[in-house]
Amino acid sequence: MKKYHVFSRIAVPILMVISELAFGQQYKEDVGISPWGAEDEIGTLNMMTETSKLSVLSKIRSGKVYDLSTEYFVGMPSFHSLGDPGYQYWLTHTPHGTAVDNPNGLGEEMNNKVSYTGDAISLYTHMGTHIDALNHFGLNGKIWNGFTPEKHLGDKGWKKTGAETIPPIIARGVLLDIASYKGVKTLPANYRVSAGDLKGALQKQRITLQKGDVVLIRTGQMVHYADAKEFLHEYPGISLDAVKWLVEDQGIMLLGADNLSFEAFPPERTDNWVPVHTYLLAEKGVMFIEQIFLEDLAADRVYTFAFIGASLKLRGASGSPMRPLAIPLN
Repeated sequence: MKKYHVFSRIAVPILMVISELAFGQQYKEDVGISPWGAEDEIGTLNMMTETSKLSVLSKIRSGKVYDLSTEYFVGMPSFHSLGDPGYQYWLTHTPHGTAVDNPNGLGEEMNNKVSYTGDAISLYTHMGTHIDALNHFGLNGKIWNGFTPEKHLGDKGWKKTGAETIPPIIARGVLLDIASYKGVKTLPANYRVSAGDLKGALQKQRITLQKGDVVLIRTGQMVHYADAKEFLHEYPGISLDAVKWLVEDQGIMLLGADNLSFEAFPPERTDNWVPVHTYLLAEKGVMFIEQIFLEDLAADRVYTFAFIGASLKLRGASGSPMRPLAIPLN
């Protein structure tokens, strides 16, 4: 921790000054108004069409499926530093307990014969493999497309851009293995993936991006997932210049990464503690997936694939667990 504090006192202020000079004072962060209409709630996911989905699916020539999701378990990594609850699991019924309690009123003989197990969970919606909805972060009191809490946030969640609006996603997926490109098992602490890193990985992997792609960034941090303390400690992430290049120059539709919070901390700027989040969600209407499992894809060097994923339809929620799949393309 001492090393981290020294870095924070010396290097971080220097980086922030450089960043502010680069962005200048003329850039004003504000929510984007959707080109897909005043009622749009899904941003760049509008780029999907029946034709685009069929095109991707028609290129599948393998039955091998890669599961890109993590397991949920008690003690898993969580945003506890911000006061959010961890994952909890408990049994509501057990075979022996049911025989003793007789909750169904059918008696001991029946409950000894029919072994009944039931359980329940409690979780923060931004843990494990999950997708951030467009209401997760806003700017200046508004979220994507100008929706406001005064008009669109009730006691039971947002009336606009909630996780229930996120459609099933089928698109061409691209893995950018930055850890392998840099020749390391996992990127250094607090490392920010640059646009140059993305371009270098694309060149090394001999692939090009296409408009409407789902781009997944591997930092290598997922190798620590079983150890929450290590996984949460000074993790690497993507930089603002990198996401700007992906969104504005490459026209990607959706992003994902294998770390806790997509971007790295401390923040790049002094005037915004999550500049990558607000740029993507609030300004550009681009959702992204966090804590996505990319180790098997990387090991097999599968860099392009059909990305298929759907999240739980949690009404009004700012994010939702997701179980994405990757099927290699020909």
